[in-house]
Amino acid sequence: MMNTQAAIRFRRLGTLTIFAVYFVILVGGIVRASGAGMGCPDWPTCFGQWVPPTEESQLPANYHEIYAERGYESTQFNPVKTWTEYTNRLVGVTVGFLIFLTVWSSRIYLKSDKTVFYLSLSVFFLVGFQGWLGSTVVASNLKPIMITLHMLLALFIVALLIYTIARSQRDFIGRIDTQGLPEKFRAVLIVAMIMTLTQVAMGTQVREAVDFIAHEHAYIDRQFWRDDFPVIFYIHRSFSSIILFTNLWLVWKVYQSVDKQSILLRTGFALIGLIVTAIIAGITLDRLGMPAVAQPVHLLMANLIFGAQFFLFICLSYSTNKPAVLKPGHSRITSTD
Repeated sequence: MMNTQAAIRFRRLGTLTIFAVYFVILVGGIVRASGAGMGCPDWPTCFGQWVPPTEESQLPANYHEIYAERGYESTQFNPVKTWTEYTNRLVGVTVGFLIFLTVWSSRIYLKSDKTVFYLSLSVFFLVGFQGWLGSTVVASNLKPIMITLHMLLALFIVALLIYTIARSQRDFIGRIDTQGLPEKFRAVLIVAMIMTLTQVAMGTQVREAVDFIAHEHAYIDRQFWRDDFPVIFYIHRSFSSIILFTNLWLVWKVYQSVDKQSILLRTGFALIGLIVTAIIAGITLDRLGMPAVAQPVHLLMANLIFGAQFFLFICLSYSTNKPAVLKPGHSRITSTD
């Protein structure tokens, strides 16, 4: 029989790890928005040191030439950017330790559900690969496509973590009553998830364009960046209203159909809050001169939105009280028929 306390510890540790990964995404967004990605031009050290310098005088007099020979152009020490990037790395290492602890605690499922353990182990290796990919991003001198792959892998890692933790709690999730939801709810939810991924893909293209524009402007004069935005930005902006109304329909149906204390409804309300926050951050970027603080918030909201939708999908999949189904030639069939 499974140790209940050990299962609770696994759930709590896994949930903490999920939020830690989201925090890494936020810090990574701050690094990207502030142009601090090359604050540490080498990896895993920073300017050749495990603890980066705080003043330029702590570096060799010819450090510009040293890094130019390694393929890095115009390496200029900036303590704020250096420590921003270094903090990003420290947070990433912390997540690595949390993932290891999550894998270790998941061993209790080897007898009852081996998949939980192997999923946790897969996440561990993916985080290791993510660390290697991060070093490749630095080595590539911040090529936009590498940054985008780095971000998309983080999104996949979070989704896998959410599924792993939810699977370990499927006995609890299975008791959630979703019977009152309309038949097409699942299909609309899948469409909403695809729309979110499409929006994220368009957002990465916009961010790649913004990175180029920012570099051209030396990360100053943000109020003029918008003049050079590509067409995909306007599609991305307009698509947000479709996403909002689609998810409003989903949450309205949840509100009408489930218990008001249900985790489904709480997740639904959180989902709408995240979407509204993402839209506000987007409007801020569009209308208020691309403030740096809004960029990482916008990025984080996009990741959280997909996470909330994915969790709703898992709950619907594991629920033993499914939405009612209509069969040809029959009246509505429920679990009590």
